[in-house]
Amino acid sequence: MSHTPRLTLSHTTLAVQNLDKMLAFYGDVLGFHLTNQGEVPDGGRLAFISQDPNNHHQIVLIEGKESPEQGFVLADHMAFRTDDLDDLRALRTALTAAGIDPILPICHGNAWSLYFNDPEGNGLECFVDSPFHVAQPFVKGFDLDQSDADIAASTQALIESEPEFQTMAQWRASFEARLN
Repeated sequence: MSHTPRLTLSHTTLAVQNLDKMLAFYGDVLGFHLTNQGEVPDGGRLAFISQDPNNHHQIVLIEGKESPEQGFVLADHMAFRTDDLDDLRALRTALTAAGIDPILPICHGNAWSLYFNDPEGNGLECFVDSPFHVAQPFVKGFDLDQSDADIAASTQALIESEPEFQTMAQWRASFEARLN
């Protein structure tokens, strides 16, 4: 059997129409920091942004390139993990203040997510892992205004009869065994 390398996503590149507007959104609303910027050889500007000191850039924004037509954010988006539900609540507040609408709270059973578009229509998801695993796809709404304990309890009640329900720790151990 040949060796198959494990890949870790490093960064993504987005075509944008207004680099300054997008830098303001990704910086002021989502908390990214500009690490470098410059000119594209065939015209336009680009900017490298990150929130991770181990990654010079997580996103590259390239101005002046034709943006692809965007659809519903569930199918074509970038996803970012965050630490806890309070982070999602703070993010929702910042997005609302920035005029982002709609903001869709989705429970996947294994994660709680907010889906939204950036100012140029690029799909984004910010999520928190839940302590559960359930077969995917699983998509239900949830109430981010509930307490953390109530969100966890209502999620468990919602998914405990679903296929593959188990703790995430159990699923990870099983998947690790399959990888090795």
